[in-house]
Parts: sequence; C-alpha cells; structure tokens
Amino acid sequence: QVQLVESGGGLVQAGGSLRLSCAASGRTFGNFVMGWFRQAPGKEREFVATITSRGSSIYYADSVEDRFTISRDNAKNLVYLQMNSLKPEDTAVYYCAAGWTPGRERGSYNYWGQGIQVTVSS
Repeated sequence: QVQLVESGGGLVQAGGSLRLSCAASGRTFGNFVMGWFRQAPGKEREFVATITSRGSSIYYADSVEDRFTISRDNAKNLVYLQMNSLKPEDTAVYYCAAGWTPGRERGSYNYWGQGIQVTVSS
C-alpha cells in the first residue's frame, strides 16, 4: 500500500505558475511510476504527465507539453508538477497517482491521492 497526498494547489491568474507536490508514504516510492491526472467539472479524468521510477522517461499530454514539467525526488518521496503559462482551461482537480507502468490510462495506476484544486482565472 502507498499513500499519496497532494499540495500546492490554489487560485492563480492566467499566465501564472503553480507547483504541485505529491508526498508518498508506505511502500518503496522509488519502485513506482508516478503520474498526474486532472478532472474538470463535468469531464472525465484525463492524463497530464507521467515519469518512470528513475525519471529516465517522461510523457506529457499534448495540451500541457512545453508548459508543464513533471519531476521526482526519490530521496524525499516526492513528485512535482511545475505548471507554467497557466490557462483557464487548466482549471481542474489534480490527482497524483502511482503504478508500475507509464501509461496514459487511469487503469495503469493503482494508487491515487485525494486530489487538489487548481483554479486559473482569466
């Protein structure tokens, strides 16, 4: 079992930046692929980014490529999502997830955080 807790969300103006953090506890963090997903009101939860266990491979959704950066610190059991040039359409609840394969599908991940709100005002 692994527990995930997101932090760093909030309200920001369009064009601004936020950094989300996800703290993991429980089983060995360094063995997991970590991902970020988001869910806007009335929409399905969608893939944002994923990073393999040692950080050697990273994948992004097209909608956030070149604006968001995923990274991890295995010594601190943390994964980050740096979000720059934020747009109102980035408004969503953001979820951290852990699994064993770097997929873009929800089913690739076995553990989920409770989510954190990010609101981008125009």
